[in-house]
Amino acid sequence: MPTAVDLLGETTASRAAVVAATALVVIACVVLHYEALMIFSRLMRRIHIVPRARIMVLIFGILGVHIVEIWIFGAGYYLLSHSPGHGELVAGHAVGFLDDVYFSAVCFTTLGLGDIAPLGAIRFLAGTEALTGFVLVTWSASFTFVEMQRFWRG
Repeated sequence: MPTAVDLLGETTASRAAVVAATALVVIACVVLHYEALMIFSRLMRRIHIVPRARIMVLIFGILGVHIVEIWIFGAGYYLLSHSPGHGELVAGHAVGFLDDVYFSAVCFTTLGLGDIAPLGAIRFLAGTEALTGFVLVTWSASFTFVEMQRFWRG
């Protein structure tokens, strides 16, 4: 009797493709995050507004970067789940692109609601996104703390 994964048509090659896609998405998000924090660091030194406003600019900028990263992972889910053999996201309704982005936000923030679930090899992307999101959010928090120390002293 075939398993659910066998019914998805997964092969060793399709599973390897999921791993490769996951690596590309993670690399894109980490590079984006690094570059964004470098830009924010330079911007914080150049803008001449009160420290409270500087921190607000920083927080909204970081939130924007996290949202873009969530959408990048969401695009990864969409591309993988809409090509045969890579797994799928299952829910009580048809899953569209915004559902992929929503699922990405749930994974990225390690919220884990469970109303949409990955099935098959695409689970690797979901697990890796949780780790990546945790690291990037922590990195942002550390960066914000350093910036707050810098500008609230002077």
